[in-house]
Amino acid sequence: MSTHASQPRPEEPQIHESAQGPRVTPAASRPAQTPRPVPGPRPAAVPRPAPPVQRTPQAAPEPAPAAPAAAPSVSAAVPQVQLIPASAEGALDAAEEAVDLLLDTGRAPGDILVLTTGDPHPWAAHELSFGEAAYWALHDARDDVFYADAAQAQRAAGRPVVVFAANGGPVDAAAGALPVALARAGALLIVCGDPQQINSALGASV
Repeated sequence: MSTHASQPRPEEPQIHESAQGPRVTPAASRPAQTPRPVPGPRPAAVPRPAPPVQRTPQAAPEPAPAAPAAAPSVSAAVPQVQLIPASAEGALDAAEEAVDLLLDTGRAPGDILVLTTGDPHPWAAHELSFGEAAYWALHDARDDVFYADAAQAQRAAGRPVVVFAANGGPVDAAAGALPVALARAGALLIVCGDPQQINSALGASV
């Protein structure tokens, strides 16, 4: 009879092995309940700050072009002054070379007025032989370079370029005529003569 009592004991561990089976299945179901829902909302918040950055640089360039508009009006009112050092004997030749250079660089002949303080230019002496009326008619026509005595600078009309030749004459001829020549020059005044005399006549170094 003792042998029959020991037989049911080995059957009990078989029941415990079957009990371990259902314990594994709920454990496997727990990680399935937490799938990957976290990475979804992250990309949605990234593109939102991008559009306001593009609006700010458009307002910056608008006020910039308003400032330089006032600059050219000031500089255009004052003609440029160029000094060509020359003696009284060589001032007229220097003026002729300046006129040739102006014409070669595209200046129209009617844009140039030449004033002399001493002997008149040969062209002026020739045209004056036909009378002052015909001479000043050529001035008004503005078809060619016009040569005149610096003493008559006030009678001459302004031109874009005035070439002033201090080729002798009275001592105060250049001092009295240079300010008038500067006023007649629209863009450029070229002075051929003694630098010290010219600087003192203009009242400032050129």
